[in-house]
Amino acid sequence: MNGGKFVKLYELTVSQLSSLLKKKEINAVELTRTVLDRIVEAEPVLDCYINIIEEQAVERAEKVQKMMDAGELYSPLAGIPMAVKDNICTEGIPTTCASKMLQDFVPPYNAAVMQKLYNNGAILLGKLNMDEFAMGSSTENSYFKKTKNPWNHDRVPGGSSGGCAAAVAAGEAIYSLGTDTGGSLRQPSALCGVTGFKPTYGSVSRFGLIGYASSFDQIGPVAKDVTDSALVLNAIAGHDSQDSTSAGIKYPDYTESLVNNVKNMKIGIPSEYMRNNTSEDVRKAVSEAIELFEKLGAKCEEFSLPIMEYVLPTYCIITFAEASSNLGRYDGVKYGHRAKDYKDLGELYKRTRDEGFGSEVKRRIILGTYVLSAGQYDKYYKKALQARRVICHELNRAFDKYDLIMGPTSPSTAFRFGTKVEDPAEMYKNDVLTMPANIAGLPAISVPCGFDGDSMPIGLQFIGKQFGESTLLRAAYTFEQNTDFHKNKPVIKPVI
Repeated sequence: MNGGKFVKLYELTVSQLSSLLKKKEINAVELTRTVLDRIVEAEPVLDCYINIIEEQAVERAEKVQKMMDAGELYSPLAGIPMAVKDNICTEGIPTTCASKMLQDFVPPYNAAVMQKLYNNGAILLGKLNMDEFAMGSSTENSYFKKTKNPWNHDRVPGGSSGGCAAAVAAGEAIYSLGTDTGGSLRQPSALCGVTGFKPTYGSVSRFGLIGYASSFDQIGPVAKDVTDSALVLNAIAGHDSQDSTSAGIKYPDYTESLVNNVKNMKIGIPSEYMRNNTSEDVRKAVSEAIELFEKLGAKCEEFSLPIMEYVLPTYCIITFAEASSNLGRYDGVKYGHRAKDYKDLGELYKRTRDEGFGSEVKRRIILGTYVLSAGQYDKYYKKALQARRVICHELNRAFDKYDLIMGPTSPSTAFRFGTKVEDPAEMYKNDVLTMPANIAGLPAISVPCGFDGDSMPIGLQFIGKQFGESTLLRAAYTFEQNTDFHKNKPVIKPVI
């Protein structure tokens, strides 16, 4: 009970449920069945999942409960039902990237993050919907379905990890793992009113993640609050010899950073984040957050980050080029979709890729191939790499003065379906405030900070130094402890 209101298990956080499991007030099987029942109730409305593995989840819950009873599992994630974005490989379970190209692909191995979660007693419920090959900001590019925003079913949940954010917000998973290439984890978290954490590039293994843009992609948690984000990050962070970009450093216990104190913390607010296309409702919510931090003893200062005008073109050129390279492997020969009618090898490639990829994926492959071509490489790709170095340098200069950077996660709240699909440039602009962290490989977190005039969630973003997750967690946790935005839950209207 909470203030006279009955709280259902699927509404609780990882830390709350872990406490109940350890006290034996509930068990893993009961909890798993409760969340599966919630999926049955909400899924016809929201379409968060591509694949639900009900039988395996219950069997896994029974096994985990026995291990917990025997004292073999102590992790706070033990017995907690969760789900992952469908570009993270799961042994024996289809991993489609929401694409026709991989609709029948069943990996023979687990991604490193999945193996770590299994070792911690996690219970996988299924694979979550996304924009095809993580290319999009609205989850409208999925080959299978369009996920709806739990707060308003006529609006997008964001993307490309839209299924991850919508499922957690609606109680269809207690937490999830998503991926973030240019904001793909933080932006949908902001639009769905949950917490999304992109760790420093290299701190979480990408082994088993199906790549879009390898020098940008990063796996991270989508959770109901900051505490849960820290708990999941504890489980998945760490060096992995199977990933050549994995950082071999000592990783802290992130829960030790959950301290309600930002006194004397120096916070920089880029003036570019608070103007241009940023809506009035979003600016107001972020301004109120700034006032709160100042009241709590932090030193907030607005500063200029002029390199923001180069962020979008730099991001697009490099990621499209990497996508062109990464997706070249899908040719109908080794695995994935294969065209049925073809005369020769060249036609096999052409028909397979034409049938297997959606329009947004084709667009990015074509543009990426163009900027890598002999006549255009120096003009576009080389200059984008140079711009990337400048952006990294300017961000690092900012961190010489500030402990973290704060601002909106997204310039607007969730938009209606179909309003930006026909204008790719406008869609890309929706991630312009989250892209800098990916360009520079920095950690960033989005937490709920208010609602607009239509009662849609607004996200507040913190960006930190490389491997500065602890500072981000402290700031985000402090904000959360002094507000109630993360406690609001959407009402799911049943299908009539």
